Amino acid sequence: MVALHIVLLEPEIPQNTGNIGRTCNAMGAVLHLVEPLGFSLADKYLKRAGMDYWKALKVKYYRDFADFLEKNPRGQKVFVSRKAIHRCDRFAYASEVYLVFGKESVGLPDELLKANQDLCVRIPMTPGTRSLNLANTVAILSYEVMRQYAFLGLRTAGEFD
Repeated sequence: MVALHIVLLEPEIPQNTGNIGRTCNAMGAVLHLVEPLGFSLADKYLKRAGMDYWKALKVKYYRDFADFLEKNPRGQKVFVSRKAIHRCDRFAYASEVYLVFGKESVGLPDELLKANQDLCVRIPMTPGTRSLNLANTVAILSYEVMRQYAFLGLRTAGEFD
């Protein structure tokens, strides 16, 4: 089984977090929110984007990144950044993986990226493209991890409710 975890470090936009929650629910992933958050968890935009999926979502909260690391000492931590050297599709993800994403405005801190260079991945983009939407980036990376594990535990073609 694959244990997929999505870690949002100081997310700023409630709609992105709501959409990411929907993706986590579809992937069977746990969502980890690292404070400070740029919105209230009661935010109407978060709830609208998360729809009824938010109630079923496995979500955990942390006061800061040190708190997150202390409470999650195991598992591979992979940092997603446009500054990374490794392409996301050429990286070997562990069966227990935490994909760590930075805030929408600035991404992950440079010191975190420098300290974890071998665990940083990027999505290929055309030259001059600054970034992708955070929710889209989470979806791309989540599906890449699950693709590498043949979508183990997810419904595939021909399987209907």
